[in-house]
Amino acid sequence: MKNRHILVVEDDANIRRGVTDILESEGYEVTPARDGAEGLKLYRQGGHDLVLLDLMMPEMNGYDVCREIRKRSPQVPILILSAKSEEVDKVVGLEIGADDYITKPFGVRELLARVSAALRRARVGDDAGTVTLPDEFQFGTVTVRPRKFEANRGTEIIPLTPRELKLIEIFHSKPDEALTRDYLLDNAWGIDYMGTTRTLDQHIAQLRKKIEAEGDEPYILTVHGVGYRYKPTV
Repeated sequence: MKNRHILVVEDDANIRRGVTDILESEGYEVTPARDGAEGLKLYRQGGHDLVLLDLMMPEMNGYDVCREIRKRSPQVPILILSAKSEEVDKVVGLEIGADDYITKPFGVRELLARVSAALRRARVGDDAGTVTLPDEFQFGTVTVRPRKFEANRGTEIIPLTPRELKLIEIFHSKPDEALTRDYLLDNAWGIDYMGTTRTLDQHIAQLRKKIEAEGDEPYILTVHGVGYRYKPTV
């Protein structure tokens, strides 16, 4: 199998070179980009299996780059690298479609583990994807169309990230069953995921905003001290 190709978009030359060297030493093919505009241009040329993306950059920030990549590629893993550690920045990054958030400074082992795990999850998605799901199914009050990575409520189209779709798939397969946070993390992120349950909570919060309309009875319920439960609508 060909070496996996990673795009590193980072304006700090020292960090960019360091990350590139680390990844190349592990056998990855790496394309570095010095700012957001260059990163997006390179990504559009195709062939990248994963994107490591800084947030605060000249020309075009990481948020905008992430949005543009997601329009083109719903499934490619995007890992945000940033010194910004505030909660709101993590939420925004996840909301626009990033798969994970790595706060600088980070260790070599952590970086490699997260990259490897994200690529494995993507490979499983390539092999299995959402083919086991019907072309469309009801989830609460929305109709989910897995192959399009979207849901709709009437004429409203709701785009879904791969992680959001995976969570919907898990909930849909186990209605009315209390699922622990560890179970959801293991099945949506993989058993080797190194993040915290807070990442899951942030994804659930964003998913609720997207698919639970104002006035709806909530159908992704919090089970305090355990995790979450999907309550199908009648």
